Amino acid sequence: MGNDTSSRASRHNGNNAPNKKPKKLKKKTKNSVGSIVLKGLIGFFILGCIALLSGMGLFWFYAKDAPKIEDSKLDASVSSVIYASNNDIVADLGSENRKKISAQDVSQLLEDAVVSVEDRRFYKHIGVDPIRIIGSALSNVTKGGLQGGSTLTQQLIKLSYFSTKKSDQTLKRKAQEAWLALQLEQEKSKQEILTYYINKVYMANGLYGMETAAETYYGKNLKDLDLAQTALIAGMPQAPNAYDPYQHPEAAKERRDTVLYTMKENNKITENEYQTAIKKPIKDGLKDLEKSSENLQLVDNYVKEVIAEVKNTTGKDVYTDGLEIHTNLDLNAQKRLYEIVNTDKYVNYPDEKLQVASTMVDVNTGKVLAQIGARNVPDNVVFGNNQAVSTARDFGSTVKPITDYGPAFEDLNYSTAKRIDDAPYKYDGTNISVNNWDKQYMGNISLRTALYESRNVPAVKLFNDVGKEDVSKFLNGLGIQYKDLVQSNAISSNTTQDGDKYGVSSLKMAAAYAAFANGGTYYKPQYVNKIVYQDGSSDEFKPEGKKAMSKGTAYMITDILKDVITQGTGTNAMIDGLIQAGKTGTSNYSDEDLEKIGISDGISPDVTFVGYNRQYAISVWTGYEKHLTPITSESNMIASDVYRELMQYVAQNGDNNDWEIPDDLIRVGNELYWRDKYEQSLTTPSSSYQAPTVPSTSSEKQPETSSSSSVEESTASSAPQESSSIAPTPTPEPSTPTENSTTASTATPPATSGSAGGGNNGTNN
Repeated sequence: MGNDTSSRASRHNGNNAPNKKPKKLKKKTKNSVGSIVLKGLIGFFILGCIALLSGMGLFWFYAKDAPKIEDSKLDASVSSVIYASNNDIVADLGSENRKKISAQDVSQLLEDAVVSVEDRRFYKHIGVDPIRIIGSALSNVTKGGLQGGSTLTQQLIKLSYFSTKKSDQTLKRKAQEAWLALQLEQEKSKQEILTYYINKVYMANGLYGMETAAETYYGKNLKDLDLAQTALIAGMPQAPNAYDPYQHPEAAKERRDTVLYTMKENNKITENEYQTAIKKPIKDGLKDLEKSSENLQLVDNYVKEVIAEVKNTTGKDVYTDGLEIHTNLDLNAQKRLYEIVNTDKYVNYPDEKLQVASTMVDVNTGKVLAQIGARNVPDNVVFGNNQAVSTARDFGSTVKPITDYGPAFEDLNYSTAKRIDDAPYKYDGTNISVNNWDKQYMGNISLRTALYESRNVPAVKLFNDVGKEDVSKFLNGLGIQYKDLVQSNAISSNTTQDGDKYGVSSLKMAAAYAAFANGGTYYKPQYVNKIVYQDGSSDEFKPEGKKAMSKGTAYMITDILKDVITQGTGTNAMIDGLIQAGKTGTSNYSDEDLEKIGISDGISPDVTFVGYNRQYAISVWTGYEKHLTPITSESNMIASDVYRELMQYVAQNGDNNDWEIPDDLIRVGNELYWRDKYEQSLTTPSSSYQAPTVPSTSSEKQPETSSSSSVEESTASSAPQESSSIAPTPTPEPSTPTENSTTASTATPPATSGSAGGGNNGTNN
């Protein structure tokens, strides 16, 4: 019984023992986890296969449309051809400046340099290098590497078939590039591929191929260069213009030394050879660049801006993308402008160092028809400084129509007859007097007289009337900005510099005055009208104008600026029979500068003239590269001389039509009024807009006569000094326009000088 009971108890405990069930559950859990992991691995494998197949399918989808490998493509240079508006070729960048070498002429030193810095695994991969791609990616994550992800073979394919623009490096392009690289490796030997690359790359200064660069820069064959020179040549293709040893010697040395370092790390040179080479000056052995072609000199500055516009507009590189570029260049006008500036056939220059910069635009489209940025440029300078687009110098009183009178007519509805007091006046918040060019005052005069006689006091008062904010808006509508617009900008373009963003230039002034000429529409200056790409596609760039002012404002300014040429400060620009308008401009030196120069009267750092007819606007700046070298009475008419000679040439076969008065204006005598304001004044005697009691037939076409007046002479021996007041240090304050132009507002005080080193003037007037 006892045993029986024990056995039953034992059986009972065995049947119902709770500790046996967890073991079974644990076993089931273990099997479940293994099953999940297995299923996950299978899933990942399947997804991986799908992804791989999809990737291969996408790769093939893109690759099947890749162009065919052709020797002609691999061998051809990728220069761009630039055309004038008449389709004449004005520049063929690099196509004739290339000397090729054969594979057997590639020195071991050059081969080691190129392969070390561009593609260390060149002889191991099949056109595409996965190891290199992974290494490059890891390097980019850390501190950056010496090499990119593309192989030399891929780089050659890119140069031969595709754009080098970063935004064009799409998945499709990369797939086609890789496919072509794989094909090329099957068809060509490594030595052939390397030779194609050496002969094809751009090497700055319009040169293609390393042999061309060696002969041009060092006067030697490529195989005869020493280690340091070879390293420089091998390193340039990554960024040719940036590593140009003539223009950027420091960057060129850094790149050369990088190449030398990779050669040492690749065991191609010894430590001693490396140390010796990096100690050599970057200009060791460099020879002067040879004279550029006469035709390229003629259009050098223009082509430089074309290259920049193509880059900014499309992102394309004219040296590597093989473009056909159609420009707005009027070749005949450009040739005449070049002759006017660089010979004594048309203008008598005082010396060889006086500089001239000029731009001509089509007033109805903004097309830049001609431009020159310097005078007597050395033969070996290619794409040198273009003063025509620089905002570093002061355009003086030529800013008055766009900064003072235009906004006053547009925003305050002033008439040309409005009276203003040309009397002693100080910049707001300062003790600084605003002086006129003749150090005298004309008393109560009309705005017409004030502008064509280029009086400074009325200009500053108008600036205050309109207010800084509205003046700025008007200027912005004409493509002009100031970082800190101040009172002295009423008579000066002096401002803080940031490249060519702020202030004015010959280019900007021509475009701004063009808006007066065409009735108030501003067109952004445009050099290029069409680009044809290697694949046959093209982009056309049509002018797009924006309203900058009313037709009435444009006409009022033009009507007064016609007087500038017929009887004001610009009579030297007069052309018999031609209907035209224009404005003179003269900047001044600070007292400190005058003390350094040793002359106090009759000198200026800048003299300018901007003029136009119904077809063309021409802006001219003159001055010396060295700011303290002054323009004297012997040369203060050069700007208007250059303008006159070019305008006379381009206008001879054009229409000589006058401007038509718009409907919103009415002429009473010789003065212009806003029609609605004028008619209102006739019915409302108390109106502040007073019409003349007796319409005048002559108005103020002749200069004011008073005990303090002095008519500005227009002869070369006694030229106007329009900007003659000293400007105080700016203390920015908000401006508040006033109703009466003889009362000052709280506009910002004027600015002082800008950049040093011959940039802005010593004072802002």
